Amino acid sequence: MNEVLVITLLVISIFTLLGCGVWVGLTLAGTAWIGMEIFSSRPAGDAMAVTIWGAASSWTLTALPLFLWMGEILFRTRLSEDLFKGLAPWLNRLPGRLLHTNVIGCAIFAAVSGSSAATCATVGKMTIPELTRRGYPESKILGTLSGAGTLGLLIPPSIIMIVYGVSANVSIARLFIAGVIPGIMLAALFMGYIMWWALRNPKEVPIADEHLTFTQKLKQSRHLIPVLILIAAVLGSIYAGVATATEAAAIGVVGALVLSGLQGSLTKSSFYQSLMGATRLYCMIALILAGAQFLTLSMGYIGLPRALAEWIGGLGLSQLGLIMALMVFFIVLGAFLDGISIVVLTMGVLLPTVQAAGIDLIWFGIFVVFVVEMAQITPPVGFNLFVLSGMTGRELPYIARVSLPMFFLMIVAVFLLYLVPGIATWLPQNMRL
Repeated sequence: MNEVLVITLLVISIFTLLGCGVWVGLTLAGTAWIGMEIFSSRPAGDAMAVTIWGAASSWTLTALPLFLWMGEILFRTRLSEDLFKGLAPWLNRLPGRLLHTNVIGCAIFAAVSGSSAATCATVGKMTIPELTRRGYPESKILGTLSGAGTLGLLIPPSIIMIVYGVSANVSIARLFIAGVIPGIMLAALFMGYIMWWALRNPKEVPIADEHLTFTQKLKQSRHLIPVLILIAAVLGSIYAGVATATEAAAIGVVGALVLSGLQGSLTKSSFYQSLMGATRLYCMIALILAGAQFLTLSMGYIGLPRALAEWIGGLGLSQLGLIMALMVFFIVLGAFLDGISIVVLTMGVLLPTVQAAGIDLIWFGIFVVFVVEMAQITPPVGFNLFVLSGMTGRELPYIARVSLPMFFLMIVAVFLLYLVPGIATWLPQNMRL
């Protein structure tokens, strides 16, 4: 069999169906069916039924709709708005001042969300009007928010990490822990860029607000307490080894409902909207996962993973060369597909090659999250770009252009991750799970 012919046919099938407006999940399943019918002797219908049932009934995947629901609750209640009130008084002394609320706000919300788009939309809803009113440049407001929103994928709990963990059969709890230090590192890089820009362009930074005493700052910080309690409950239960990722997600949902109820911002309408929003999003993701699992099975029967592994192995790439080649591959793929589709579509093919190269699968999971983050701010299918365009009315190319510094900082972060792998592997190796 000519593997090049098979790959060409499958790629043409995928992009033809996507170009016709077919849903991603159905596109993946349809392409898998075509591949099995033409290049395999196994009945495609039987294989599809077994694979889709197996993908849909995974207990590990239960964490996904729960984390989605928790994020929706926060998005639709007053808990998210309290972030800005608690953070703003502490940032006036830093170069760049309140622009840092985009980064820190996204980092904090990412620790109770898991979705890049939800993080970007929630924090943007608070900071864009406020920073615009105070006179901060629109390009920096949107650029930093677009980049910082990607922290929703890296700082646990993370939807992409759950999807990768299921696809690669690695511990989701260890993946969550592995994302903590890289997430802090990336947030620090973003804040460092803001300070560097502010020091070079002092006239573009508005004057500081009135000086508050330390006591007044502490009083304002009380708004952060509910969100910090929720973070401690969700991540603390995982890190202490007393809860699995699924159980921690359930704790997060109950905690978000209780806190928003105590604040008086949980209504019948917001409860219903959060539940339906999480249901719609999970159904979309579940369909993509089911289609991708079937495509992975189809490619296994055809023999593509083995052929691809042999081809890449025959290139004689070093470990760094393989990582760089995969980074370019994922960035190009991210221009056409969303992050979840990228992960579930490629893992079955790439993991044998990655393991053969001696790359740790936990470390590789964090690397994948980084490159998927880049896809969130690259056109034409950059979800954070879509979110900000819808919120501000600005055209997509403009938002992509002002996000470029964040994109390059992510590339720097990938190199740091490669040079110092302990950034991703030290915590999982030293935490009790």
